[in-house]
Amino acid sequence: MADDVRRWSDELARDPASLVFLPLGETLRRQGQLDLALKIAVRGLERHSHNADAHDLLARIAVDRREFQRAFDEWDAVLRLSPGHLGALKGMAFVRFQQGNGADAEKYLQRAAEQGGDAEVAAALANLRAARVAGRGARENGAHPASRDPRPAALAPPPAPNDPRALFADILGEHEQTALLLDDQGLVLAGIYVGEDGADVGAEVGAELSGVTDAARRATRHLDIGEWKSIVLETEVAVVTMAPSASDGLLVVAASKATPLGLVRRVLDRCLERARRWLDGGR
Repeated sequence: MADDVRRWSDELARDPASLVFLPLGETLRRQGQLDLALKIAVRGLERHSHNADAHDLLARIAVDRREFQRAFDEWDAVLRLSPGHLGALKGMAFVRFQQGNGADAEKYLQRAAEQGGDAEVAAALANLRAARVAGRGARENGAHPASRDPRPAALAPPPAPNDPRALFADILGEHEQTALLLDDQGLVLAGIYVGEDGADVGAEVGAELSGVTDAARRATRHLDIGEWKSIVLETEVAVVTMAPSASDGLLVVAASKATPLGLVRRVLDRCLERARRWLDGGR
């Protein structure tokens, strides 16, 4: 691979208009050299502005840099140049899912399926639709997790210090935040999710989120962007962040909409480290 990078770099230096910037940029992206990959992709686009693959490359790099709107705009350009481009439709669905817009994600997956799609598109579409149906039923019962304004765990009956429900208590403090550690079946291992009525609804939340890890893994596999690291969902009343934990588990941190997103992410990182140590047998 190093020889390929050297050869492509030499060729691009000899001929700046060469299309070798495409495999070179993609290889650098996969190696995690995102700044260099971005520079090469942008320069390539300056010379090949109507090349759909060039826009697709830039979109993939943007996703890795977590510049989701930029990625969406580049994939939109791909569709204008190559209507029905399967990779662009998958990518736009992924971005909308990351942005918490499940309806739009479903729309783009449906378009991908109509273009022929593949088994992964069909599975992702089925998962989204199942989640929407489950969410509708939960909302009718007043139990949808994303619609609940999470309250401090202090509003619920306080767990004992050695109770797994208290695992994240000192991290969450008195902020309107709550955290759950789930296993691969959506069962609560530790933490607590307190709804606006002060009741612990962790079991309900876990049941609704039981398929998130698999769905996220399939989505990132579609786009060949490596393992998924986190998802952020914003609703009218709450910000919910999720990240994978050991053995296909899931860590969920929710906060009131007024909580700065940067703070929620920092809490998520601290909770992940606490969960890792706890699962390894130590506090």
